[in-house]
Amino acid sequence: MSKTYMADNKTIERKWFVIDAEGEILGRLATEVASILRGKHKPSFTPHVDCGDYVIIVNAEKVALTGKKLKNKLYYRHSGYASGLKTRTAAEMLALQPQKVLEQAIKGMLPKNKLGDAMYRKLFVYAGPDHPHQAQKPEELKVRR
Repeated sequence: MSKTYMADNKTIERKWFVIDAEGEILGRLATEVASILRGKHKPSFTPHVDCGDYVIIVNAEKVALTGKKLKNKLYYRHSGYASGLKTRTAAEMLALQPQKVLEQAIKGMLPKNKLGDAMYRKLFVYAGPDHPHQAQKPEELKVRR
């Protein structure tokens, strides 16, 4: 009888991937990236261990939203004071902070605990085509459509 394999921090090998978000649909890109950050693409996936890879996303300002989401989708934040709720549309967010749109979409798909926080720290999103992670030799990754 064979035993079930359980990954641990000593046996995990992490890679670096770079993804170009130009023309990609926001939700479809976010699900793929969340899966890579969790490590679900690996045969050694273990749910209670952070076995995912590092992901770099470039060209975040060129991500696409379908339908009327550019003007109808709202992003909320609160200052903590009474009547401190601020709202922005997706179009405003893409104009002012394009990386936040992808970060929030991906973070919402990760576990809501310390393990999810550790997975989220392996995500790097940049608005333009350049990134400072050349030393890690990231592999180009195409997102399935």
